Amino acid sequence: MSITPETASQHKNDPAVVCCLAQAGTVISPADLEDPAIFPDLEDSGLLKIPANVLTIGQVLGKKLVKTVDALTPITPDMIEGGEEAVKEIEEAVPAVEAKEAKVVEAAPVKTAPNVIRIHIEEGKGINLEIPAIVATAPAPEKEAVEAKEEKKEAKIEDRVKRTLVMREFEVKEVRLGEETSFENGVLTIRRSLMEDALKADPIAKKMEIDIITPDNKNVFTNTIMDVIPIATKVEGPLGEGVTHVMSGAVVVLTGVDESGIQVHEFGSCEGIIGEKVRFGRPGCPDENDIMIRIHVTIQGGTGMERKGPYAAHKACDAVIQEIREVLKKKPASEAVKVTEYKDVERVGRPRVVLVKEIMGQGAMHDNVILPKEPAGVLGGRPNVDLGNIPVVLSPNEVRDGGIHALTCIGPASKENTRHYFREPLVNLLAEDEELNLVGVVFVGSPQINEEKFYVSERLGALVEALGVDGAIVTTEGFGNNHIDFASHIEQIGKRGIPVVGVTYAAYQGQLIVGNKYMDAMVELNKDKNGMESEILGDNTLCPEDARRAVAMLKAKMAGVKILPPSKKWDQSVVENNQKLVDEKYKA
Repeated sequence: MSITPETASQHKNDPAVVCCLAQAGTVISPADLEDPAIFPDLEDSGLLKIPANVLTIGQVLGKKLVKTVDALTPITPDMIEGGEEAVKEIEEAVPAVEAKEAKVVEAAPVKTAPNVIRIHIEEGKGINLEIPAIVATAPAPEKEAVEAKEEKKEAKIEDRVKRTLVMREFEVKEVRLGEETSFENGVLTIRRSLMEDALKADPIAKKMEIDIITPDNKNVFTNTIMDVIPIATKVEGPLGEGVTHVMSGAVVVLTGVDESGIQVHEFGSCEGIIGEKVRFGRPGCPDENDIMIRIHVTIQGGTGMERKGPYAAHKACDAVIQEIREVLKKKPASEAVKVTEYKDVERVGRPRVVLVKEIMGQGAMHDNVILPKEPAGVLGGRPNVDLGNIPVVLSPNEVRDGGIHALTCIGPASKENTRHYFREPLVNLLAEDEELNLVGVVFVGSPQINEEKFYVSERLGALVEALGVDGAIVTTEGFGNNHIDFASHIEQIGKRGIPVVGVTYAAYQGQLIVGNKYMDAMVELNKDKNGMESEILGDNTLCPEDARRAVAMLKAKMAGVKILPPSKKWDQSVVENNQKLVDEKYKA
């Protein structure tokens, strides 16, 4: 596959290999050369072997071939006109700039108008400068006036707090099923009959089972995990400000199958022993000591791959959580075991940055709910598919207050669950970094059709430009189809002169299928030793350590620091070395 002049410029120091049969006498152009990006694959397959004396693309462009060569032949000095001499770099002669000596002449006083000083420079061919004499002859202010005058102090620029969110945590020590829903003395009781009542939320939800998995009993089978959902509720104000109550020590785990027993998932599922199929402690997963309230929903047969099927399971699950929210709202502030205050801050004078999070929006089982009425809820929110997947801006606090409910059923290892957004590491790190001014978090859906992908991506580029930012980070979950628009997002931002960093799982199984010149600062999320979709929940998702690398890379790029290109193939040691460097800075 031939390359463009732009690609040739990017890879001018890479080996020159002809892409097709090239006849003697051909003047080499980019159209005659193979793309260096695919060299590793060609070498692995035995189709290409690059010799030590191969010339670079920059050395051969414009040179004439003296022999006919087959496709995928590396170009060596004996193949081009002039051989070695033709590729030697020639230093361009730089003409010396002669500094003309300026002739200094004495300025003679000339008769002028009152209060004007005129200086005549003879050598300058009659140039005349006129300066009001009042400026030169104004009397000095009296000493007393100088002493009395106060020195003007520079106004101090202070950060502006735009909104404040207070989160009160209430510890759950035990969960049980009972006659009515209550939360007293750390014991959460869930009404047993809710399993029937919650099905009224959507007729496609046919059956519900609720059981409790304690931290010391993880050796139990589970169907594939569709979502992990925090239990939180608004007490004062809308999402992103006011007061929110949240339960700690317990989390909802939603699982699902259809009536024929088919797991509700797309690529990869994590059914199996729950202790082996979850990366406990990851942002989107239960923590090691969490009590898991497992809500298992059976949906109408054949709807698992349609939008309505998974959505019905989420709505039924949310009906259960809503009843728990109602008792949580009533807890007095004095019973909270922890209170955290989050602020949306405008850090005046610091580089303006934006976080862009690409979320699934292909339809079918790929969707998300944006800004529900309750934290991490479903009701009242808007699915991004219904919004046309166009970019939607949330404040950092809206994200941290459960502004996204994840409906996506992609592979579990790289899936960002609802709890992930509730504890999103990049949002937290950027929002608390006093060297940066996080202006917002943009959520943009990934449509199915390429035409729609590029339309949405162009709107994202225009939005980011309008925000007037100095840098951006773009993340995505999953891999494959969504990498098309992920790459386009980076290009649309980068082409507007904005430094941008990309964050994704790629490694071995999720290798990027597209690219562009702006994808020169990428953060790898893989944590599987083989670089695979491991089918372990949360295995390859964005974690605090990844966030630190992404922020460090963005700061480096904004500062103009050169970022070295990656190795030709996935190499986890590069990730590990970068992590060591970054952790030294953050003292992690």
